[in-house]
Amino acid sequence: MNVAMLPSSAVVLQQEFRAELIAIADWWASHTIDQQQGGFYGEVGADNLPVSGASKGIILNARILWFFSETAQQINNPVYRDCAERAYTYLIAHFFDEKHGGVYWELDAAGVPINTKKQVYAQAFTIYALCAYFQLTGDAQALARALECFQLVEQHAIDSVNQGYLEAFTRDWGVIDDLRLSEKDLNYPKSQNTHLHILEAYTTLYQAHPASDVQAALKYNIEMFDRYMIDRNTHHLRMFMDVQWNDFSPGYTYGHDIEASWLIAKALESLGDDTYTRELTPTLLRIAEVTLQEGVGELGQVLDSYDFASATVNDDTVWWVQAEALVGFLYAYSVSGEQKYMAAAEAVWAFIKKYQIDSEAGEWLWLSRLHAPSATPHYKVGFWKCPYHNGRAMMEAMRYLQGNVVNQVA
Repeated sequence: MNVAMLPSSAVVLQQEFRAELIAIADWWASHTIDQQQGGFYGEVGADNLPVSGASKGIILNARILWFFSETAQQINNPVYRDCAERAYTYLIAHFFDEKHGGVYWELDAAGVPINTKKQVYAQAFTIYALCAYFQLTGDAQALARALECFQLVEQHAIDSVNQGYLEAFTRDWGVIDDLRLSEKDLNYPKSQNTHLHILEAYTTLYQAHPASDVQAALKYNIEMFDRYMIDRNTHHLRMFMDVQWNDFSPGYTYGHDIEASWLIAKALESLGDDTYTRELTPTLLRIAEVTLQEGVGELGQVLDSYDFASATVNDDTVWWVQAEALVGFLYAYSVSGEQKYMAAAEAVWAFIKKYQIDSEAGEWLWLSRLHAPSATPHYKVGFWKCPYHNGRAMMEAMRYLQGNVVNQVA
């Protein structure tokens, strides 16, 4: 097994990714800390100004905790460590449900719970974030809390009849009618998105706590993708499914496809099962290949989605999709050595630098400048806009370019 030969541009790219990681972290440290009510603002507008009274969601806060915990491990800046500690302290004090376990979905601006549903996606991101904080600090409480959430998910969310994980529950882990993550999602009991981030959480949990029950859960999650969510006819990911895994996806989402390819690969890397990795890697490469064939625009950007009903492509260029494409194409290059994937990664990075990064005011734009004239400005910080996708992309891109991932294809 050989590491893919890195191009001559690799050193420059690594320097650019590191510089952008620092720029992202500095922006978040400067613009998002809520000095009046604690933690971080629930929303910051496109003008970099906080929105008064905005609620605080667990996804934003868990991702902030994860980001600064990871960044502080890579960049020696005490400000980043302080931000991680601030995020951790606030999450433990306000988001954890001490009566029924797990984390609430949403708080008001003062930190009082206003939506107490137990979204499994949120428990997953909490596990992920707490593990990163544990890896940064060695704080035993952080790992203990992560394991509490893990045990709750394993106890309540697994479909013991049909396999997989259910989407959401009431505060006391009872049945709930509205299972959706957001208004744009369909109300089905199983989704690729939730499974993907359970997978990501367990990937990191196994690194932090390599116990047999975590290992079994991580392998189980990989198997759920292998059996039910990867469509072997199209090499797209099924998005929404009923309890019996019947597919009700309205189309393809290229960002989720390419994100799944490298996150499943990273889960396999964490699991350390070489046989399973060799078996599944060609499928993961094929997912990346289909994204490259079907989902790339004229400027190297990855498009948003394809809709079955209208047979049309939504060509919105969204920040997180570009971030995932960068990592996904670098993953494909690292295991195949095929230059087309490196070229695709370099093209999407060129697009990000020109159109996605707000070079004047900082951070990344929700929609790229291609859409700015006709689009309503989105917030820079909010329930679904965090330093997670773009920050993680910079870290993972550096990891792939450092040659730490070996070619697993025989």
